[in-house]
Amino acid sequence: MRLIFMGTPEFSVPALEALVAAGHEVAAVYCQPPRPAGRGQKPRPSPVQARAESLGLEMRHPLNFRAEADIADFTALKADIAVVVAYGLILPQRILDAPRRGCLNIHASLLPRWRGAAPIHRAILAGDAQTGISIMQMEAGLDTGPVLHVRQTAIAPDETTASLHDRLAGIGAEAIVEALARLDDLVAVPQGEADVTYAAKIDKAEARVDWTQPAVGVDRLIRGLSPFPGAWCVLNGERLKLLASRLADGQGAPGEVVAAPLVVACGEGSVEILKLQRAGKGAMEAGAFLRGSGLTIGDRLR
Repeated sequence: MRLIFMGTPEFSVPALEALVAAGHEVAAVYCQPPRPAGRGQKPRPSPVQARAESLGLEMRHPLNFRAEADIADFTALKADIAVVVAYGLILPQRILDAPRRGCLNIHASLLPRWRGAAPIHRAILAGDAQTGISIMQMEAGLDTGPVLHVRQTAIAPDETTASLHDRLAGIGAEAIVEALARLDDLVAVPQGEADVTYAAKIDKAEARVDWTQPAVGVDRLIRGLSPFPGAWCVLNGERLKLLASRLADGQGAPGEVVAAPLVVACGEGSVEILKLQRAGKGAMEAGAFLRGSGLTIGDRLR
């Protein structure tokens, strides 16, 4: 098929690569414009732009689709279909209608669960046992369109947002190739409004660990916010970002280190911190942190 690809972050790259490998003609790739990054704040192309350029694909990155010229340029591509994955702009109806067969979205949840900006984070934070990829026919509402194809996957007990993100990116790439190959046979299934949940953007105010909460919730918070924005706590005035954890045995006051290498008591139960990061330092295993921090059993994390 002749298609337009629209995506920006690393999550979108496997889908672009899979579509090219499957033999589809990518008429153009749309992504967000380069943003200032690094110490010099020089404009840095997005992961999709970098990969598209390496593949020799035409790149476009309009600031929005309010300008008639941008809509005309999109329409003039005469695409059969557009594939959208984490693009970062709301598409007006004229863009949704321009490709002959509309626009398909690769969404990282089992719609209608977790519509919105942060479906991977929210699935782990909520303790969902499974998630997946939905290939959705796009319409004007936020992730409201009918679903054409679904791929499910279990969420492992030690899953972090980082690991689930990478797995779902690969599953999404496979799913969109499957959907396009079977497009004429797929049935668009409307989403059930009774089952809708919304994956609100993660607020940094959510990230501080409350050790008085049950260990189950603390563990989900740490894994669900890893690596960004990162659940955090304070030790002796120093902020620590917690990146990996699991449930553990142990009793003590909330925030108290109750066993080595780094088992911390919660309001109910305990968690073992497996990986963490000091301000300005790289991530490290809990054992390495303990050897350099002087932290001992009985100390408190706040």
